Amino acid sequence: MSEQSRRREALDYHAKPQPGKIKIVPTKKYATQRDLALAYSPGVAEPCLEIEKNKENVYKYTTKGNLVAIISNGTAVLGLGDIGPEASKPVMEGKGLLFKIFADIDGIDIEVDTKDVDRFIDTVKAIAPTFGGINLEDIKAPEAFEIERRLKEELDIPVMHDDQHGTAIISAAALLNAVEIAGKKIEDVKIVVSGAGAAAVSCTRLYIALGASHENVVMLDSKGVIRKDREGLSAEKLEFATHRKIDTLEEAMKNADVFIGLSIANIVTPDMLRAMAKNAIVFAMANPDPEIAYDLAVSTRDDIIMATGRSDHPNQVNNVLGFPFIFRGALDVRATKINEEMKLAAVKALAELAREPVPEQVNIAYGETKLTFGKDYIIPKPFDPRLIHTIPPAVAQAAMDTGVAKKPVTDWESYEEELMDRLGSDNKLVRLLHDRARRNPKRIVFPEGEQLDVLKAAQYVNDEGIAKPILLGNKEIIKELMQEIGFEEDNIPIIDPKTDEHEEKKKRYTLQYWEARKRKGVTLYDAERKIRERNYFAAMMVNEGDADGLISGYSRAYPSVVRPMMELIGKANNVSKIATLNLMMTGRGPMFLADTSINIDPTARELAKIAQMTAVVANMFGIEPVIAMLSYANFGSSKDEKAAKVGEAVRYLHKFYPELKVDGELQSDFALNAELHQNKFPFSKLAGKKVNTLIFPNLDSANITYKLMKEMFKAESIGPIMLGMNKPVHILQLGASVEEIINMTAVAVVDAQEKEKAEKEI
Repeated sequence: MSEQSRRREALDYHAKPQPGKIKIVPTKKYATQRDLALAYSPGVAEPCLEIEKNKENVYKYTTKGNLVAIISNGTAVLGLGDIGPEASKPVMEGKGLLFKIFADIDGIDIEVDTKDVDRFIDTVKAIAPTFGGINLEDIKAPEAFEIERRLKEELDIPVMHDDQHGTAIISAAALLNAVEIAGKKIEDVKIVVSGAGAAAVSCTRLYIALGASHENVVMLDSKGVIRKDREGLSAEKLEFATHRKIDTLEEAMKNADVFIGLSIANIVTPDMLRAMAKNAIVFAMANPDPEIAYDLAVSTRDDIIMATGRSDHPNQVNNVLGFPFIFRGALDVRATKINEEMKLAAVKALAELAREPVPEQVNIAYGETKLTFGKDYIIPKPFDPRLIHTIPPAVAQAAMDTGVAKKPVTDWESYEEELMDRLGSDNKLVRLLHDRARRNPKRIVFPEGEQLDVLKAAQYVNDEGIAKPILLGNKEIIKELMQEIGFEEDNIPIIDPKTDEHEEKKKRYTLQYWEARKRKGVTLYDAERKIRERNYFAAMMVNEGDADGLISGYSRAYPSVVRPMMELIGKANNVSKIATLNLMMTGRGPMFLADTSINIDPTARELAKIAQMTAVVANMFGIEPVIAMLSYANFGSSKDEKAAKVGEAVRYLHKFYPELKVDGELQSDFALNAELHQNKFPFSKLAGKKVNTLIFPNLDSANITYKLMKEMFKAESIGPIMLGMNKPVHILQLGASVEEIINMTAVAVVDAQEKEKAEKEI
């Protein structure tokens, strides 16, 4: 993608369909006049009076306890510098989005138009009663140090400058593990810190709090090594000034055990790395380009333990591992501050989490066979679902131990369950799906290359490295549309099956098709004619190994697209019936719904197979399926054959797939309401479990349900995902959105990865 196209995409993302990235959504009923009278006057007076009696009641009756202010004056925004409060707003809104999706915290951005420290502090203090916590962001040093220090002293709610402490906490956890893997002790290691801003100072202070020796630290700024004999040093720089008579980074790196980079790109050379001690630890965290490129560093030394700020290399030091969960723990115990003990608790919890066995969901998401504690895995991955119920409890416990918690946790098991429930507020699965596809992108053919939305999706998956698109259609039309949207890639294959190009390939496809179908009424002429049709040509490309997967159906009715796939590609071995499922992103988390597009009235045996195939796909996504077989009846309460069919399917599954967590027949409310289910049917295999997979008794109910969820509740849908096909073939719903096409392309890539893996294992 050209720089101009990327710029336009970024601007469109922030501007459409409505400006910004966050909005306020009511949490109470407001349909009737009675509701409004309770929400505002006169009913609102009652909580006001209760809060007047006791200010702590503000946490009981308002959003304060889950509300964090993200406050900046725009003086040190990302790598953009002092761009002002208005220009910093998109970044602060983005931070609010991260708070919500990772820890279910409501973040409100506030941009303050002052560089005066006293005015800034007075402003924050004046609005503090509204919030449960204050996240300071993108404020330049040295003012940032004083602002945070004073606000922590003068406010009775948690305050944290994430630029300082976020990187410090994550890198400190990584350092603890790296030092152990290197066979060293933190009190002995010699540390070089490149950078002397807020993050560098905070990192170094935290390393010393964990046991590093002050005498073993050398810090550098833009002028070189910070020495005791240099004049004009700030208090923070003076704190880490060295007595050593050295001036340059090259001198500092000799025999150093650890390099911490919080400065600028490409300032570390291979010779500097070679001069470091054995089992060198290098955290090159400058973004977007590190102090030394990862590939160059690991090729220079095979004993290096390296981390960067980038997601495309092992050991990403990402602040999102810290701040959402630290504030979550602090808010949940109503802490009056975030103190050093709470930060150290987060460090140790992160470090220990990396040493534990990694859930299969995380291995799958990152395309790893098995992530294990070692030089390429020293900190948890950002999408690890354990973060939400590991870091907040550790922070909460530290707050309680140090006497800053106003509302201590008394039931840790219930608290952990509450934290797990918050996972439902974030549709991480889409990001995991895209990340997994990027790790091994496949060739995906798009028969509808002349459709603008299909072309936009192909552009996206190509630019993001999700897939390698192959476009079918009229070359002139496609190239004209590509020029219109700024799709400037010259290496994208464009094939028109209707022209005389690729005659050899068409002849081969024709003969293969005719050979497969000649005893089913297809003549050689029929085969020649059909291979000129894009869906047939695309299917043969996949069959013959000229493409790894296929996405079609945007512009044609579902049955007409399914037909060539069934004729040419067919079912996988041991599959008697194909089916489809839709993966719905809901407030309770991902939900698998089947069969949404193929089988009108499946038999009991077919329902059982649909459930079993759906379970395979859920596992492919790293989610253990908990399956409810739906009906209008509960556990034999109706003897009608439609209900009995579901019960028979359940018995079949219990007998032949006893490892599956599945039961029914069940009404949908009993399936989804765990408390209701437990009370009425304690004997059920689903009692006490959170259902994430729904198998419907017929096509009517499944198709209507998923489309209602999509349109009425704006639930994001991925699908229909084909089940039981011999090759990675997936068919869109008519008129699918660009986003849906992108997601289905990622599904096709992951499907191709799985099928390739299965073939290698045979």
